[in-house]
Amino acid sequence: MRVVQRSRESRIRRLWAGLAVITGTVTALALAPAGLPQAQAQVVRTQELSPTITLVSVHSRSMNRTLQAHVLHPAGKPAGLPTFYLLPGAGGAEDGISWYHHGGVRQFFAGKRVNVVLPIGGRFSMMTDWQHDDPALGRNKWQTYYTRELPDSIDRAFRTNGTNALGGVSMSAGPALDLAIQAPRRFRAVASYSGCPGTTDPLGVLSNTTVPMRGGGNPLNMWGPPGSAAWIKHDPVVNAAKLRGKTIFLFAGSGVPGSIDGSPLAAIGGLFGGDVVEGVSLACTTNMHNKLNSLGIAHRFSVRSTGSHSWGLFSAGLRESWPMIARAIGA
Repeated sequence: MRVVQRSRESRIRRLWAGLAVITGTVTALALAPAGLPQAQAQVVRTQELSPTITLVSVHSRSMNRTLQAHVLHPAGKPAGLPTFYLLPGAGGAEDGISWYHHGGVRQFFAGKRVNVVLPIGGRFSMMTDWQHDDPALGRNKWQTYYTRELPDSIDRAFRTNGTNALGGVSMSAGPALDLAIQAPRRFRAVASYSGCPGTTDPLGVLSNTTVPMRGGGNPLNMWGPPGSAAWIKHDPVVNAAKLRGKTIFLFAGSGVPGSIDGSPLAAIGGLFGGDVVEGVSLACTTNMHNKLNSLGIAHRFSVRSTGSHSWGLFSAGLRESWPMIARAIGA
């Protein structure tokens, strides 16, 4: 156990040391800012996969593209229900790695009086509006899409009651908190599962540069250089006071692999091991927890004693969070 712990600590130290290299080698591209059309969107196509699952196609004007989402709902699509949006991880569910395929959500939400929206899109984007189009990742206006275009379209198509909650996992965990801050009237509850809240502390800068770079993107096209005003604006830790009054759930594992992970192949580690990634998630989420505590903002912070960066862990977090989220939105 001591050998494993020393190995994990060594990898975390190397991860911190790599921060200076990463932030120093990213080069800016002098691109003109992309124009943002008025945010309008609509469901342009639906496919009924089962009596309780609909695949919707939504055209985003801000990105001039059509995106899909799975919607879980009670049979008959009753009107007047609340909606829970569950954002995907680094691959944007475009890689087939998602709550829908791996998170057990179809079974868990069966029979529940709620619409659950599982969007597909936003790979390596940090789920935000980028300042510039990117040669590799294209036009990214994900804040506009996830806080305005998609919810407006879902509200119309499913005749919802307009009450929403939002959850993010891994890459989208910190951004879920940011989206709840940027669109304060859209979401009553927000959950962060195994991610890195924060954008301006060393781990936050590391996470928000390495993820876009994994997709071939240039992080400077997102918010400009680290430490600039946009990075501060989108830091949930810095702006934690704006979450006051919302139901907030924070979740992470210890990073120690365990039975909760399921198969050893289930860990999602990216460039590093799943144990290290989850260890970083725990450190980041603890920072968010401490800031909320310092502000006297009610929230729940759950840490599992075992759990690597895996769908077994994420699913456990979702199940644990659901009772408080359900109460917040009346599901």
